Amino acid sequence: MNVFVLCTGRSGSVSFAHACEFIKNYTSGHESQAKTIGPNRLKYPENHIEADNRLSWLLGDLDKRYGDEAYYIHLIRDKEKTVKSIARRWYAENSINKAFASGILMNPFYKLSKAESLKVCEQYYDTVNANIELFLKDKTKTQIIHLESIKEDFKTFWSRVGAEGDLEAALNSFDTPHNISDNKWRKLFLYFLETVKTPILKWRFYLRNRS
Repeated sequence: MNVFVLCTGRSGSVSFAHACEFIKNYTSGHESQAKTIGPNRLKYPENHIEADNRLSWLLGDLDKRYGDEAYYIHLIRDKEKTVKSIARRWYAENSINKAFASGILMNPFYKLSKAESLKVCEQYYDTVNANIELFLKDKTKTQIIHLESIKEDFKTFWSRVGAEGDLEAALNSFDTPHNISDNKWRKLFLYFLETVKTPILKWRFYLRNRS
């Protein structure tokens, strides 16, 4: 049986995937196919646990491939904390909130005020969770896991999927933070680097793909 952890991101998915490494009868990964283009994007081995926040935009294909045969987890973190964490990711090259703002809402992120950028992050949070909730309406093997009660919820998950391994080590792994946001100076450096690199890459793409 395959297991999919669906979430907004910035909600503990890295920690969840790390804890699953202590399960012997499942493989696990975090965004392990995220950069795959084409039909293999959702190709995972049997008995694999995958945590990937971008799956929330591929739910139609996920349903076609795995349907009601998989076990689905909706990983949720407190909205205010999640939104603040997402808002600190505008600088990242592959920032999902930046793509949501510019590509889906058609509001280039660099034109947003501070208040508007926060509203975009809130809308992203609400939209992704609504997508997941709708997808799970007709699924029979589902579980909601809250980051705030991750250890207790993980025990339930362990039992339901018949996990074998070191449960105590898995639970203890949640005591170590994972995927912490960068400090402000590193963020400023990465943001500056992107502002220099992006125009160059755009011209390179145009030259390579012009008719």
